Amino acid sequence: MTKKITIIGAGGKMGQWFVKYFESAGFEVTGYDSENKIPGKSIIKSDSLVGGILNADYVLLSTPTRRTPEIIRLIAKEMKRDTYLIEISSQKSKTIAALLKMPAKINPICIHPMFGPGAKKIKGQNIISIPVKDAKKELSVARSLFTGANFVTIDAVEHDKKIATILGLTHLMNLVFANILSKDEKVSLTEKMSGTTFKVQKILAESIMTESPELIETIIANPEIRRAAEEFWRDFGRLLTEVQEGKTEEVVNYVKACQERLTKNVDLQSSYKKFASMANAIEKK
Repeated sequence: MTKKITIIGAGGKMGQWFVKYFESAGFEVTGYDSENKIPGKSIIKSDSLVGGILNADYVLLSTPTRRTPEIIRLIAKEMKRDTYLIEISSQKSKTIAALLKMPAKINPICIHPMFGPGAKKIKGQNIISIPVKDAKKELSVARSLFTGANFVTIDAVEHDKKIATILGLTHLMNLVFANILSKDEKVSLTEKMSGTTFKVQKILAESIMTESPELIETIIANPEIRRAAEEFWRDFGRLLTEVQEGKTEEVVNYVKACQERLTKNVDLQSSYKKFASMANAIEKK
C-alpha cells in the first residue's frame, strides 16, 4: 500500500524540496500552504489545513518556527491513530512542549535538517534528531524516511544552544556583512580588487540573503544566541581598540591562543586546503 504524507508549507522552498523528495520515494504527497502557491501537477493540493491531514500516514510541518507549536495543537487531535507528525523547525524549546502535549495516539518526530533547498540528495546530509517520547523509535522512523542521511541525537535545550552558534551567529555576521556590501557604490571595483577570502565570504553572505527575511529573523532571534553574540561583540570591540592603540602584542597573543585551542580538535592545514579547493571551484565558474 502506498504511504501517504501531507506537507504543510508545501509552497515554500523547503516544502517544495520535501515534496520532490517524498514523491521520488514513492509516497502519495498532499500539500497545503496558506501563504504560497504550490507548484507541480502530481501533488494533491488541499484547500484546508485539517482536510489535508485527515488521511495522512505522515504529516510534515515545513512552517515558520513561531507558528509551528500552534499548528501542532490544531492538527494533532485531527490526525489518524498511529500516524506520525514530523516537524523540522530551527528552534526546539517551544516546539517540544507542543509535541509533548499531543494525544498519545500520534507519534512525534522532531528533527532539524541541516541543509537547504539546494541539496541534490539526502545521502551524506546531516539531520539532528531531538527525542520527544521514545528516542529509539523516533530515530528509527527518521532514519527510514531519510535513508543515507547522517543523524545526530541531542536534547532540545542543547540543540538550541548549538544552533545559536551554527546558524544564529553565522547568519548574524553574514547579514551585517551583506548589508555593508549592499551599500558599496563601487562594488564592481571591489570585486576586481578582491582575493579568494573575500570572494568566498561574499558568496556565503549572498547565499544567506536568498533566504526569506522572516526565516533569517527567526534564526537570529534564538534566545541562546545572546551569549555567543555578546562575546563576539566584546572581542570585536576589544581587538579593534587594541589595534588602533598599537597594542600589537595583545592582538598577537589573542590570535595565538585561538590557534592553539583550535588545533586541539582541528587540522588547520587541512581546513586551508578545503578553502583553497572552494576558491578554485569559484574561480572556474
